[in-house]
Amino acid sequence: MSGKRHAVEGWARLVWVPPLLATLIAGLYRIGHAQPWRDELATWSAATRPLGDLLRLTDTVDAATGPYYLLMHGWVRLFGDSATALRLPSALAMAGAAGLTAVLGRWLLGTRAGLLAGLLFAVLPGTSRYAQEARPYALASLFAVLATLLLVAALRRPTWTRWAGYAAAVAALGLTHLLALTLLAAHAAVVLNGAVHDRDGRLPVRWVLAVLPALALLTPLLLTARGQRSRQLDWVEPARLADLAALPGGVAQSSVVGGLLVGLAALGAVRAGRRALLPGLCLLLPVLLVFVGALVVALWVPRYLVFTVPFASVLAGAALAGAPTADPTAAEQRRPGASARAAAAGSAASASAAGASVPAAWASVSGALAVVVLAGLLGLPDQAALRQTHGWPRSATVDYRGAARIIAAGQQPGDAVVVHPRDGWLFLDLGLAYHLDARPRDVLVVRDQRQRADLWATECARPAECLAGVRRVWLVVAGRGPDPVAAVPGAKGDALRAGFTVGQVWQRPGVTVALLTARG
Repeated sequence: MSGKRHAVEGWARLVWVPPLLATLIAGLYRIGHAQPWRDELATWSAATRPLGDLLRLTDTVDAATGPYYLLMHGWVRLFGDSATALRLPSALAMAGAAGLTAVLGRWLLGTRAGLLAGLLFAVLPGTSRYAQEARPYALASLFAVLATLLLVAALRRPTWTRWAGYAAAVAALGLTHLLALTLLAAHAAVVLNGAVHDRDGRLPVRWVLAVLPALALLTPLLLTARGQRSRQLDWVEPARLADLAALPGGVAQSSVVGGLLVGLAALGAVRAGRRALLPGLCLLLPVLLVFVGALVVALWVPRYLVFTVPFASVLAGAALAGAPTADPTAAEQRRPGASARAAAAGSAASASAAGASVPAAWASVSGALAVVVLAGLLGLPDQAALRQTHGWPRSATVDYRGAARIIAAGQQPGDAVVVHPRDGWLFLDLGLAYHLDARPRDVLVVRDQRQRADLWATECARPAECLAGVRRVWLVVAGRGPDPVAAVPGAKGDALRAGFTVGQVWQRPGVTVALLTARG
């Protein structure tokens, strides 16, 4: 019996391995194929600046993403700025999030539920999407699950070492994604529930003492980001009730798979009962808090809530696992007498699990694995699409690489480039700069992004004077149209129409390139 028990415990402790490997394989598959889209171009622009320029950037715009930019600044210096290199930290972080999701599911709901939760998380199109995104969402998912896992550990055995680990994870969560701090509302509710049931008034005090240093560290970042909100999120529309219904499809990157995930999570919450308290609150409270806040302040963006998906997966794992199973090592992680706290933070062990054979334990998973495979199959079209383009919506992507290739194939010494629009979030100039080793002179720029300490450049007030003496201009315009010069308004458009004729026009998805030659 002892040998069987050790075998079961060994398998249980390795529950994180299959989800981690599956997520890593999916995340690395064609990771560099899709060209960086506009958000990733912002990451590249920030990360490749000298450190002083990067710090000045965060004082002007995008402070909330500043810690991630600093991380990527060091990463790029070591590994380069190819699309694969830029995205690799996200792939590693998302694989870690999948492994920790399985561990959290095991601690709360049993080994089968943990394994299935991690595997379901691994096959979601959204998991691959943000594993292949040079943005901080995968890191936020990793730290969200890690902080929750460390909270469970601290509730089971509240030592100062465990609370310190939890505090560090909360700080890391805030540094990667400030909105993910809404997760603390769920943590607070679970701590209060444990205090009430166990009549332990020290729990809330310990939790507050752990969280306060993290919040103190994050306060300057919060204040700076708050001052930049109107500029940073000027493109976001106020939230509507319909946005809640669209959220599962947004974070899962597939409406069908997102609906399946929500249905399984709801069933799992009913099946798990009290043990669903922690993952349920970690899923619902951040969504509700962000939505309510977005009714007043424009900040509703589905990808900002990607960090809640692991908790939906944990609940779905409970549904897939069927009857609750025990974790044979869970009893060792609980303090005697902390029954209510353990009920809020994890499941109890039973002797029957220790006596079960390993083959029987894993054979019982086969039916549920079929559902996981079904979810993976339903998401295959979206998996294929996201590896073609990262732009959203996918019908309105911008082919920066295609435009750059046209210019690279035909440019001559002395050529200039003009882009429109210069403001906004398309970043046509950054896209060209990323894909062109030798870019024509951006003739209208008088202050570039580094000089301005933001993501945009300033153009000269008298375009005709700045264009004087230029013989050929590569005009790059957002959108597709037969007459790109006509799409340029104001003095810039007047100067181009008066001084140049259109020689040739190329159209690529979301962008038009024209070669202009000087009149006379």
